Amino acid sequence: MEKTNAMRILEQHKIPYEVFVYPHEEGICVEGAIVAQLLNENPSQVFKTLVSQGASKQYYVFVIPVDKELDLKKAAKSVKEKSVELVAVKDLLYLTGYIRGGCSPIGMKKRYFTILDLTAKTLPYILCSAGKIGYQVKICPKDLAKVLNVQFFEITR
Repeated sequence: MEKTNAMRILEQHKIPYEVFVYPHEEGICVEGAIVAQLLNENPSQVFKTLVSQGASKQYYVFVIPVDKELDLKKAAKSVKEKSVELVAVKDLLYLTGYIRGGCSPIGMKKRYFTILDLTAKTLPYILCSAGKIGYQVKICPKDLAKVLNVQFFEITR
């Protein structure tokens, strides 16, 4: 199995994690609900990583369950912006170093202010991208918060 930057960072911080691999076509994004199904996991515990830009032109990362939608008003409020918009898929690689479907909140090119949906706080673990399509890491949300210095906020609908 190939090690990703996200995995290396977790190891550097001595954060326990498990890796799950799911079948996919090379370079083709697999929707989050399907990833949850393939891994036999509850979709409310499989999280997706969304990158946005605020009215101030700052970038933000929102990590939410795959069975929810980002509420842009709540997201903006969580980062004290007038508004936020998701970045275009074509800009994702340049901004994060990751492609759609393999975007991990861990190990981006730059460290962006990150918000983890409040629902994660009550869960024993979540799965999020390990930084490559086909790979997920299972991690305790509190450990993820330590590594990324994330804030918990209600950002979904």
